[in-house]
Amino acid sequence: MDLFESLGVDGSGVPESADPPLAVRMRPRTIDELVGQDHLLAPGSPLRRLVDDSAAPSSVILWGPPGTGKTTIAYLVARSAGRRFAELSAVSAGVKDVRAVISEAQRALVTSGTRTILFIDEVHRFSKAQQDSLLPAVENRTVTLVAATTENPHFSVISPLLSRSLLLTLRPLDEGAVSTLVERALSDERGLAGAFALDGDARQQIVRLAGADARKALTILEAAAEAVGAGTITLTQIEAAIDIAAVRYDRDGDQHYDIISAFIKSMRGSNVDAALHYLARMVVAGEDPRFIARRIMICAAEDVGMADPSALQTAVAAADAVAMIGMPEARIILAEAVVHVATAPKSNASYMAIDAAIADVKAGKAGTVPTHLRDAHYSGAESLGHGAGYLYAHDDPRGVVGQKYLPEGLEGARYYTPTERGFERQITQRLATIREILGE
Repeated sequence: MDLFESLGVDGSGVPESADPPLAVRMRPRTIDELVGQDHLLAPGSPLRRLVDDSAAPSSVILWGPPGTGKTTIAYLVARSAGRRFAELSAVSAGVKDVRAVISEAQRALVTSGTRTILFIDEVHRFSKAQQDSLLPAVENRTVTLVAATTENPHFSVISPLLSRSLLLTLRPLDEGAVSTLVERALSDERGLAGAFALDGDARQQIVRLAGADARKALTILEAAAEAVGAGTITLTQIEAAIDIAAVRYDRDGDQHYDIISAFIKSMRGSNVDAALHYLARMVVAGEDPRFIARRIMICAAEDVGMADPSALQTAVAAADAVAMIGMPEARIILAEAVVHVATAPKSNASYMAIDAAIADVKAGKAGTVPTHLRDAHYSGAESLGHGAGYLYAHDDPRGVVGQKYLPEGLEGARYYTPTERGFERQITQRLATIREILGE
C-alpha cells in the first residue's frame, strides 16, 4: 500500500474525504511550499536533510505555536522518506498505544525492511513514563520520531528523549506569511480556485484574527467563502460569517497607541474593568501578547512600585508564562496580571526617586565618593586611606549605623519619599527611623 493510501490521503497529503477543510486541502505538498520558516529551509539545514530521500532521518522535535506547520512537516518527512507513517495524539494515547505502534514498526522492519515515521502531536502532554516508553525504539531507530509541541521542550520533554532528537524551532508566522497563504488559497485549484476575491479590509481582518496561525486564517476564509457563495468577500461578510466584529486596530497607527495608552492609564487609575476591556480589544485584534506583557511590567514598576512589590513579580511571571505557552491560553495569564496591577495600591515614589537622582547627576551633582566607602581590596588602597573608618552595619544590633554615605555636596539629599499606601506605609515608618539613626 502506498504511504498516503495508508494515511487515507492523496499524494498531496490531503485526506480523501468528500469535502476536506480548506486548511487541509492547502497543506504544502513540498518543503518549498512552507511559508514563514525560512530559517529552517536553507540548503543543508536539518529540515532539508530530514526530507532528503537519500538520508536516514533522525528523530526530531518540532516546537512552535499552533498553525505554523508542525503537522505538515511530519507528513512531508514521511512522504519524502517513503516510509510507513503512524500517528498518535498525546491527548488520548497511552503507553499501551505507544507499545502497539512500536511492535508494528518492529514487525514491518523485520518482514519488509520498512522503517516507520511515528508522529506524536502535543508530545508535552505525555507523562514521563509515556515518554520513557519511546526511548528504546528511538535509540535503535525502530521508529523515527517526529514530535510536535507548543510548549518549551526543555521543560516538557524528558532529557534522554530530547538528547536523541533534533530540536527545530518554528517561528510564529508574521502578517506577510499569513497573507501569502490566504492569497495562495484564493487562487490555487486545491483551494478556492479564483472563484472569490478579497477586499483589503477583509484581508486585514483575517490576518488580525488569525494571529500567527495559518490554519485559523484559512478556516476564517473558508467560512466567509461559504457564506458569500461567489464574488468579492468584504469585511462585513467576514464579520457575519464568524460572528466577530472587526476591531479597529492598526498596529502601526493611532488605534494602537490610543488603546495601549488607555490600557495603561486604566491600570494606573485602578479601573480594573476598563483595563480588561482594552486588554480584550488588543487580544481580539491579534496584538503580540509579549508586547502587552511588557507594558504590564512597566506599569507594575512605575505605578504600583513599592506599594505592592508583588505586583511586579506577578507581571514578570506572566511575561515568562506568555512566552512559554502563547495564545490563546496566554489571555488568562495576561488578565490575572492586569487584575493584580489594576487593583493594587499605587505609588510612583520609586519612579520619581530615580528620575530625581538622575536629574541631579545630569546637573553635575556628582561629588567624590567618601573615602571610607571606597574599595579597599586592592594593593595600595590602604595607603590611600580607602575604607578607613568604615562602620559595618551588621555589627550594630539595629543593622544600621550612622555614617556618611552621600558624596560631597549632596548631604541631606532626599530622593525617595514613600507614600502611606499599601506596603509603603511600613517603609515610611521604617525609613523615618533609619534616617534618624543616619543623622540625616
